[in-house]
Amino acid sequence: MTRVLKVTDREKTAERLLNSSADKSYDPEVDIDWSAPLVDGLRYTPEHRCSLYGTALWDRMSPEQRIDLSRHEVASIASVGLWFEILLMRMLLKEVYRSDPTSRHAQYALTEVADECRHSTMFARMVERIGCPPYGPRPHTYQLGKLLPVIGYGPALYGSILVAEEVLDRLQRETMADESVQPLVRMVNRIHVLEEARHVRFAREEVVRGVARLTRKELPYQRWLLATTSMFVTRSLVHPDVYAAVGLDRDEAHRAALGNPHWQETIRWSGERIMKFLDEVGLVGKPGTRAWRRSFLLG
Repeated sequence: MTRVLKVTDREKTAERLLNSSADKSYDPEVDIDWSAPLVDGLRYTPEHRCSLYGTALWDRMSPEQRIDLSRHEVASIASVGLWFEILLMRMLLKEVYRSDPTSRHAQYALTEVADECRHSTMFARMVERIGCPPYGPRPHTYQLGKLLPVIGYGPALYGSILVAEEVLDRLQRETMADESVQPLVRMVNRIHVLEEARHVRFAREEVVRGVARLTRKELPYQRWLLATTSMFVTRSLVHPDVYAAVGLDRDEAHRAALGNPHWQETIRWSGERIMKFLDEVGLVGKPGTRAWRRSFLLG
């Protein structure tokens, strides 16, 4: 049995979120000092959140190599976040296209698209500033991603948005409070966290409304699509090429990361809140169980 979650009126929620957006939004071009020097010796992510932390490979790496790995990993995660935010914008615009543009709901969706445009630019600027390539997802995942705005609808669409946003959100909340991390990275994370809180509220309520309208025949497809999309998101966070960039054997290090209990636990920890919510509304289950396990979000 799933617990029925109550939400407020759609237009009232959108009105509040529009007011919040007007009251507090950021412009990364103005609010971040992109010319500030990077700080020697500081990491780019908390050490225990690196994908190889706790492995035999990690033990053999020098302190400088570990810092460099954190630099490339944060660039990979940011560029995957950018890729998914572009998909998110396409999905939101698809919703707006078939909505009443005078509704507060459609207007907030457009406001969120504007937020995501700034976030995507911010992530791109950060990757450039720290001197890394924009890794993004691997080619086959990139091509598959093009299908999501076409085949995604209903609660799976908003649920996919939530998984990507909330996994990143929890990692970023920890990072922005860690003084051993580069100030530039912490500021980027702080801006993203503050603005994403509105997006999460919007998407969570849309998931609840969407589940309430689902027919019994639609539920398996919604579960499968959400689980499959989530698997591709979490498996794409750290591109295998980051390991070659710091002098490691690409395939050996990638296998070590995927099999690393510490990294798997980081993914589960980052997705705890969203997985609890998705389970409560009935979107976690067959036929998506295998994909959820492969994503590391479900043990």
